[in-house]
Amino acid sequence: MEVLSSRVLLRSRDPERARAFYRDVLGLAVYREFPGGTVFFLGHGFLEVSGRSDSAPTEAVQLWLQVRDLRAAADRLAAHVVRPARREPWGLDELWVEDPDGVRIVLVEVPPEHPLRRDARD
Repeated sequence: MEVLSSRVLLRSRDPERARAFYRDVLGLAVYREFPGGTVFFLGHGFLEVSGRSDSAPTEAVQLWLQVRDLRAAADRLAAHVVRPARREPWGLDELWVEDPDGVRIVLVEVPPEHPLRRDARD
C-alpha cells in the first residue's frame, strides 16, 4: 500500500464550537474549508473537523502535537489544561489539554538533551 496523504477525522457534538477551538484557541492554520468542514494543518499531517457525532470521545484516540515552546502553550491554553506539564519517564515534556468534546490533546516539547535532538551523523 502506498499512502499519498492522510488526515485525522474528528466528528464533534458541536462542529462549529470544535472548529473555533482548533482555529482560535489552538491557533491551527486552515488548510482547506468546505461546506460543513475545515481541514487544519498539523505539522506533516492534517486534522479535518467535519460532520457531527453524538457519541462521547474515547481515550483510545488522542492527538499528539509537538510544539516549540510548551510553557507558552500552557499559558495560552490554561483554561483547557487537564494535566500540567511534566517530564515523562521517556524524557519528553508533556502537557495535556482537552477540546470542547473532551478529546485529549497531548502537547509535547522535546528537551534539548533528549536523544531525538542528537545529530545521528556524529
